[in-house]
Amino acid sequence: MGRATVADIKGNGFSELDKETKANTEDTNKVPDTNKNRNTTTSDSRGKKSRRRQRKMMALPASAVVHPVQRLFNACKDVFASARTGFVPSPHEIEQLSALLDEIRPADVGLTPQMPVFSPQVTRRAPTITYLHIHACKRFSIGIFCLPPSGVLPLHNHPGMTVFSKLLFGTMHIKSYDWFVPTTSAVVNPSQTQHPEVRLAKVKVDSDLTAPCKTSILYPADGGNMHCFTAVTACAVLDVLGPPYSDSEGRHCTYYSDYPFTRFPADEQVPIPEEEKDKLAWLQERDKPEDLVVDGALYTGPEIMES
Repeated sequence: MGRATVADIKGNGFSELDKETKANTEDTNKVPDTNKNRNTTTSDSRGKKSRRRQRKMMALPASAVVHPVQRLFNACKDVFASARTGFVPSPHEIEQLSALLDEIRPADVGLTPQMPVFSPQVTRRAPTITYLHIHACKRFSIGIFCLPPSGVLPLHNHPGMTVFSKLLFGTMHIKSYDWFVPTTSAVVNPSQTQHPEVRLAKVKVDSDLTAPCKTSILYPADGGNMHCFTAVTACAVLDVLGPPYSDSEGRHCTYYSDYPFTRFPADEQVPIPEEEKDKLAWLQERDKPEDLVVDGALYTGPEIMES
């Protein structure tokens, strides 16, 4: 995308300044020499001062420019200052963080699709996913998942968490669920199915997402709290979690297998309209998939100042 740079904007300012100075000079040809000299001197003085101000602004040190990831970090510190299990930011804060994430581009975090972590992999049953750690504390975390083609983040949950996900580039298939309400009683009896206990969930999203696109948000109880990411092409996802996973605070990452609604019988006491059944699935807890490999790598984007 072509964006106007500071140089472009100030270039217009210099152009208008030159036109103004030229017009003032031409007008003085109609008056006596004394007025001509006085007007020309005044115009030149104004022009010199304006140019000095503009040169001073262009000479600002790089440290005075706040990069997008720093702005995101600063906002997260405020928004998640009191985050705990079940925390949901206010509508204004959600809009603020979403707007900041929407502006971030791959170059802002030091990424390009040509980097080795995004190359197709043919030596493993499941492609290795790379995670770039940017920041983590008790209140929130920021990081990037880098997925090569066919890379999969299996179906998992985010207990008591609000999560912002920004697809930086590529195409990704997202399938997400929320627990079906009111179905805490819609549980299959293990003795009837010969399967561990399963629970009914409703599909929230089941579609491809292609960058550039808006930031996705999930909440503790809705918005697709349980999701699976599958890379259609190489892609990168910038994630903000608030609060982050914490075993000590009861926010465990649980993985699931999903089954069609017709796989198991539902509790007869929970009426389900026929047209809703194709939007439902049974979720069953499972161990972390053995073929899931997530490697940590060094974040090479702009450094965050945490003070």
